Amino acid sequence: MTSLDGDIRDGRHTQAVRVYYEDTDFSGVVYHASYLRFMERGRTNYLRLLGAGHRELFEQTEREAPGFAFVVRSMTIDFLKPARMDDVLAVVTMPEDVKGASITLHQRVMRGEDLLVEAHVRVAFVSGGRAKPIPKPLRLAMKADQDSAR
Repeated sequence: MTSLDGDIRDGRHTQAVRVYYEDTDFSGVVYHASYLRFMERGRTNYLRLLGAGHRELFEQTEREAPGFAFVVRSMTIDFLKPARMDDVLAVVTMPEDVKGASITLHQRVMRGEDLLVEAHVRVAFVSGGRAKPIPKPLRLAMKADQDSAR
């Protein structure tokens, strides 16, 4: 059985997503904002599988950086092909650049071998409204993953 959270192989996290009626527009094509939700699930589960489940990360980090959050700083996204109701998609997430207070992730939404959507997402770690260094264990895990994806 495939993990509910997807899996990480060779530095790439892959998350399966089925397209439901609620994900589509009136024509049965996936609504553009649905891809943002699919990719958010991919990023969340990627962090979880790296050992940074949000609850544990929150409790550990709250002591060091009260009021912390990961926030999307910027995103470039290309919509290449449509997905439709009942399609099974793969959201592939891999670290592209890991810095002290931010990471850039490369995300692809695939249907089989077809690339449907591609995005580069820069996520910042903030606390008290200011950028702060990403906790060292998480930063090291992401850098190791980045190196194995090359």
